[in-house]
Amino acid sequence: MSSPGYYLQSRPITVDIEYVRGSQRVIRNNLPIGRMPIMLRSSNCVLNGKSSAEMAKLKECPLDPGGYFIVNGTENYSDGGAGHQKPNVVERSLKGGLLCQVTSSTNEKKSRTDVTLKNGKFYLKHNGLQDEVLIPIIFRAMGIESDEEMVQLIGTEDWAISMFIPSIEECHNLKIFTQHQAIKYLGIKLRLKRFGPSWRTAEDEVRDLLATTILAHVPVDYFNFKLKATYMALMVRRVILASFNDSLLDDRDYYGNKRLELAGSLMALLFEDLFKKFNYELRLIAEKNIPKGESSRF
Repeated sequence: MSSPGYYLQSRPITVDIEYVRGSQRVIRNNLPIGRMPIMLRSSNCVLNGKSSAEMAKLKECPLDPGGYFIVNGTENYSDGGAGHQKPNVVERSLKGGLLCQVTSSTNEKKSRTDVTLKNGKFYLKHNGLQDEVLIPIIFRAMGIESDEEMVQLIGTEDWAISMFIPSIEECHNLKIFTQHQAIKYLGIKLRLKRFGPSWRTAEDEVRDLLATTILAHVPVDYFNFKLKATYMALMVRRVILASFNDSLLDDRDYYGNKRLELAGSLMALLFEDLFKKFNYELRLIAEKNIPKGESSRF
């Protein structure tokens, strides 16, 4: 049993903040906002690397292996294990079609993007859109307007081209040939938002959706979608390959396709949620106590 010494249990979380008081800019460094539990015998614990004699001097058991946290004087273990599946999976949908599903996670957003093969055509599915949208339309909205460039991204083999041609032909039937036409079409397919700036047009919302929400983990700089378009092309290619070879499908129950949830990632998720809540409550307190246009008393 470990002693309840508070210095063993946690470390302070400090931040640097900057705010305006009147016309003066104020900077405060190392402002404590909370404490982070420390796993006993971990690299950040004071017991790490201690000899048996040093452990005895600290009134700690030398045989204690650690690996747990002490919160409010109580030992707590992190119950890790197999959690989510790997972020990109190719499988058969419930309706029998093929899909490549990618789960994106960033500091700001988490989202899921599906590329599906249905009735011989490729579609992108995302909860930011009301309906599935043809992949060539998404390519054109990302600035890949040429049919030839789309094919080069996906693969120039005859079998790959023959699989993707029906999707391109359907896009032609819809009279969508340019980036502007594609973005305008997607603006009709947008799922309406309850909140948001009224000055933003549907086209602005489409660009923001493509840049920050669809495949959110792929970075977009200054609305240059080349990297994201390449990633989407790889998703299409994986579906094409799986359509010819069932062994390329992923098994969700296979342990190798699981992502292990260990103490570090679980603590990070918990901290992320609490930190967002902290910022939200801080903003509410500031808006309640500081009249608009008056920051002299802050």
